[in-house]
Amino acid sequence: MAHCLAGAGYALAVNDLDAKRSADFIAGHRAEAPASLAALAEGCDAVITILPDGKAVRAVVLGEGGARNDCLAAGMKPGSVLIDMSSSSPVDTRALAAALAERGIALVDAPVSGGVKRAIDGTLATMVGGDAKDVERCRPVLAAMCKFIYPTGPVGSGHAMKALNNLVSGAGFWIAAEAMLVGKHFGLNPETMVDVLNASSGRNNSTENKIKQQILSRAFGSGFSIGLMAKDLSIAGELAASAGSFAPLTRECVAQWVKAAAEMGGGADHTMAVKYLERLNGEELK
Repeated sequence: MAHCLAGAGYALAVNDLDAKRSADFIAGHRAEAPASLAALAEGCDAVITILPDGKAVRAVVLGEGGARNDCLAAGMKPGSVLIDMSSSSPVDTRALAAALAERGIALVDAPVSGGVKRAIDGTLATMVGGDAKDVERCRPVLAAMCKFIYPTGPVGSGHAMKALNNLVSGAGFWIAAEAMLVGKHFGLNPETMVDVLNASSGRNNSTENKIKQQILSRAFGSGFSIGLMAKDLSIAGELAASAGSFAPLTRECVAQWVKAAAEMGGGADHTMAVKYLERLNGEELK
């Protein structure tokens, strides 16, 4: 995504906990790595965060929790904007927006969807929450990384939409894997099953892009971790609970992904959730 921004002509200041990653990026792009987060923010009209969760975002932005000795907010000037492209809790995002507003800093939440391939080629989808004028101000920056830009409403709404998108994605993966294991146990050929699903009404993103490519091949290399999937689905479950929605399948889906993440380890690729199901079924998909 940073490569896409550089390709669009933006001058970048970058920071990563992995100093080598920052150095490797700078070696091939017009970019710098300021000595501190505050120094990074001082020279920027817009600061983008894309981190594992909202707690990490708050720590980096406000310096809370002892994660940093300095913070972005210390250097951001009034009138600048924070674009949080992480998958964060919308409740936490609204609280962070309020804290930044006291300093005259706007916040736009713009999580993305599309995976590694679409991040590389700049065709991600982003769902964008925030004041309309701030969203429009950020549109050229977002367009450098995203082909599809969907304003979703006030601050936090982008993160809510991302969590619900991943709920649908995670549920689609899970039920497809269950169906594949049922069919394999019955004697159906897994590759034939995928072909039939993709030519029929059972088709979804996982049947098209993950089952043959990641599961039957045993590659398990989609680039998105099972821990992040479980985290995003948990946010969706919290949304359902706070809204008082009757959502029994959501609760069960969240519970199963959390169990799978605990068994496989949060850093495992999310497609390895099938190994959790395989163990319980005594059947392997390959």
